[in-house]
Amino acid sequence: MSSQTFELLILGSSAATPTSTRNPTAQLLNIAERFFLIDCGEGTQIQLRKYKARFQSVNHIFISHLHGDHFLGLPGFLASMHLLGRKNELTVYGPKELEDIITVIHKHSDTQLSYPLKFVATQSLQKQVLWEDDKVEVYSFPLRHRIPTTGFLFKEKPLPRNINKYKLDKLDVSVAEIYKLKKGLDALDNNGNVIKNEDLTNPPPEPRSYAFCSDTGFFKELAQSIQSVDLLYHESTFLEDKIDRAAQTFHSTASQAAQMAVLANAKNLLLGHFSARYAYLEDFLEEARPVFNNVSLATEGKIISI
Repeated sequence: MSSQTFELLILGSSAATPTSTRNPTAQLLNIAERFFLIDCGEGTQIQLRKYKARFQSVNHIFISHLHGDHFLGLPGFLASMHLLGRKNELTVYGPKELEDIITVIHKHSDTQLSYPLKFVATQSLQKQVLWEDDKVEVYSFPLRHRIPTTGFLFKEKPLPRNINKYKLDKLDVSVAEIYKLKKGLDALDNNGNVIKNEDLTNPPPEPRSYAFCSDTGFFKELAQSIQSVDLLYHESTFLEDKIDRAAQTFHSTASQAAQMAVLANAKNLLLGHFSARYAYLEDFLEEARPVFNNVSLATEGKIISI
């Protein structure tokens, strides 16, 4: 069995102020054809069209916190889904006040959506399971910012073991026993003989994971929520020369993001949420790499396959 899709599209990488080349934060994650929109800054729906993303397939939107550069694109996105005739339910996960904001907007614009809209409140003080199905599970976890803020952890569930069909064809095995083999158990053929799992199957690919760490100051305890993640997105609003400013505003530097990747034993690091004061982003890589080598920039249009 080949690995299922696990792909991240960067829609926006700027901090509070957008630039002519960088939009506010937004990302689209595709895991096994489940499409998750992560944050929704201004212009997100334009970016989705620009990069020909399947935004009508988005059924889950995750908002980290209520600073405008992370959610002001949401009202327009919801309205466009209505105007395009959406019928499927859409679920938004975020601070409990987000539902009040959207409700007021819809009230005063006399908007009655053509589809069910559901809100799930995130808990900013503890880790929380937000959603799962047979292939994916999604968690939120606390970050340390000026207002309640959460990160999000997306994890594949373990895939079934791969059965050697050539060997299986030579045996008389029921469908129920094949299911047991896929689960990693031994099985019986129709004559009652034991079939050792390792004789007929191969291990599946390791489950993959992605952690989205939106606006946050550096704090070591965060590493506990994102241990051994395959790809870590961590904000890096500033370079080290502005570390005092980072502390004052509850943001991080590129070097601190790299330190977090080390503490979390992450495989890869993705830097983003760059202050508009920086035009040359290679400096972020130069600052992070001495601490953690497997690092790249979350720039608009970039696609990362995990």
